[in-house]
Amino acid sequence: MTGEIKNRVADSKLITLDLEDFYPTGKRLEVDISQFLFQGALLKEKEFRLKIKSYNWKQYQRCYIALTNKNKALVPAWAFMLITTELNAIAKLIVVGNKNELENLIFSKIISKIDISNYKNKSVIIKGCSKKNIPENSYIQLIQKIQPVVKSIMYGEACSSVPLFKKKNIPYDSNI
Repeated sequence: MTGEIKNRVADSKLITLDLEDFYPTGKRLEVDISQFLFQGALLKEKEFRLKIKSYNWKQYQRCYIALTNKNKALVPAWAFMLITTELNAIAKLIVVGNKNELENLIFSKIISKIDISNYKNKSVIIKGCSKKNIPENSYIQLIQKIQPVVKSIMYGEACSSVPLFKKKNIPYDSNI
């Protein structure tokens, strides 16, 4: 057996789509609303507004924020909205929920902006095993976005991928 060793993976026309390449920089932080409540459980409007106004919000500059309610206190929706008015000009994104819900929303926005024209009629491998926190839901959203235009979808690495989807050849109908 003589000749040159060829890297068939490198020579293939497969396109690898790695969500980790889209991972945005910025701290992900939680802000617990109960720290602004009377005894951590009761919203007294005047006191609450004063605490929100005097709080140092600049520490959240360019961060992704999950507004939480760790004490499960009953608070009106406007309380989260009031905090958002303080964070809106400085934070990258704000959500009511935990860090997982925040990460899901971050990636939902990223996936919505992916230009799928680059993947039209291509074989795509969605890379797995990322080192960063990519929500599982993001992979589902990605498949929903690219499946209508791609030729095929696989998951994993080019050398050991799992086939997920292959477009069926639909015969051309000249009567259409």
